[in-house]
Amino acid sequence: MEKIIEESKQGESLVLENKPENTKKLFIESYGCAMNFSDSEVVASILSDGGYNTTSVLEEADLVLVNTCSIRDKAEQTIRKRLEKYNAVKRTNPKMKVGVLGCMAERLKSQFLEEEKIVDLVVGPDAYKDLPNLLAEVEEGRDAINVILSKEETYGDISPVRLMSNGITALVSITRGCDNMCTFCVVPFTRGRERSREPQSIMNEIQDLWNNGYKEVTLLGQNVDSYLWYGGGLKKDFVNASEMQKATAVDFDQLLEMVAVGFPKMRIRFSTSNPQDMHESILHVIAKYPNICKHIHLPVQSGSNRILKEMNRLHSREEYMALIDKIRAIVPDASISQDMIAGFPTETEEDHQDTLSLMEYVKYNFGYMYSYSERPGTLAGRKMKDDVEEETKARRLQEIVDLQQKHAWFRSEEFVGKTVEVLVEKVSKKSKDEFSGRNSQSITVVFPKENYKIGDFVNVKITSCTSGTLKGEAVGLSSMN
Repeated sequence: MEKIIEESKQGESLVLENKPENTKKLFIESYGCAMNFSDSEVVASILSDGGYNTTSVLEEADLVLVNTCSIRDKAEQTIRKRLEKYNAVKRTNPKMKVGVLGCMAERLKSQFLEEEKIVDLVVGPDAYKDLPNLLAEVEEGRDAINVILSKEETYGDISPVRLMSNGITALVSITRGCDNMCTFCVVPFTRGRERSREPQSIMNEIQDLWNNGYKEVTLLGQNVDSYLWYGGGLKKDFVNASEMQKATAVDFDQLLEMVAVGFPKMRIRFSTSNPQDMHESILHVIAKYPNICKHIHLPVQSGSNRILKEMNRLHSREEYMALIDKIRAIVPDASISQDMIAGFPTETEEDHQDTLSLMEYVKYNFGYMYSYSERPGTLAGRKMKDDVEEETKARRLQEIVDLQQKHAWFRSEEFVGKTVEVLVEKVSKKSKDEFSGRNSQSITVVFPKENYKIGDFVNVKITSCTSGTLKGEAVGLSSMN
């Protein structure tokens, strides 16, 4: 649940600029978190060099790939339905090959290939460079699989081919895997142990984005705050590093500062943070540089110390609240968002009330809220009985959602009368006469177009709001242009 899943983006097919020399067609769509969407761009880059152009028409594809998520049962069921659809098309186009990428690939490899025979290839998150070899195997009539998790792979040497959607914002992966072992989460098993990407390759990728007109990057990882580069290898092996490696290591606050200083006219976001790794030094870097966005996504999962312990979260309620106080003191204009799970095994009404009281303390700007669903392979799935009634889970989740809605209104109203800087990302869905973008706090802002254009940084005076959107009037371009 550490990963933010944007429902509006689920199942987006990736369509890129075609190379005239490429003769084969790739249909690729992504489900799950931002990391999966970023990985699809890496895959598209690898296959573009292998002779594939992307298409949004499933029926004309030579190769169909779905980048999958295992974080919730609902996500897995959605992907199974898509695989049924692919196979229906495949019956009329037997040359078409179907593959599963990502987290479900690692978890359900034998089921997909051997038992159900619904795919031709299965590729885990660390094996995308092996795709050309795997496709050659498939062409020879053999099933192909590579779900080996790597200690080294970060795809730092691959230049991702970007979505042609807005050309303004981009995801830049800085870490892969996770060491936290939260009992509800499949990520350490599907994406492996945590390792960081070489800083210069990150800077080079951002430079390339800047050269191509991008105005904002999001530094991405399952746990970005624990970024640590000491020459390669797993984060957990840092204890065995040489004195020189330790002395020259780069951690997240240093990387964040490097990017902010190196690209002063570019906005910098990052996600996802973990409370135990959000050190005070990071907060001071955020406060120091105006181009670092003042939004911190800080998953908490529960407000109950007993449940946090059952989840193997590495923070207590009190430590989390102390961190919130620190954020408010050092970055007073920061917005804070949450992940929350309702109905974790053994959760009592008292535990649930602890969650609601924590929410009252923080008053989050927005959040991602779920009821607990057992994930096979996790410690909770193996050792804990899913003993909270579905009806009770649903009620508790609704109470969390209702309280979040109330707090979102409160936080939105704080902006009314203020002027905020907005990066124009697109035309508003509701009106072709209005632009839509986000402010530094990652809140959507809508305002009349006038003579501005997509990619401009515009100062907007907020005149009204809903719980999730700010509305206002442009007052001029900001100094970021």
